[in-house]
Amino acid sequence: MNGYEATRKIKSFNENLPVIALTAYAMPEDKVKSIEAGCDLYFSKPIRPSKLLSSIEDFLH
Repeated sequence: MNGYEATRKIKSFNENLPVIALTAYAMPEDKVKSIEAGCDLYFSKPIRPSKLLSSIEDFLH
């Protein structure tokens, strides 16, 4: 199972659970595929830890 399939399964039983894609792939179509699969956010490596943490905090509030 890849990340797209896993996201679809997660969202099928809990659509309100936030899913953040974190990948080494950085092509524009990879972001589109992630969002279409149900990811709420998409980050490609290398990431800025402060931006990732800020995004997680936004989901917690």
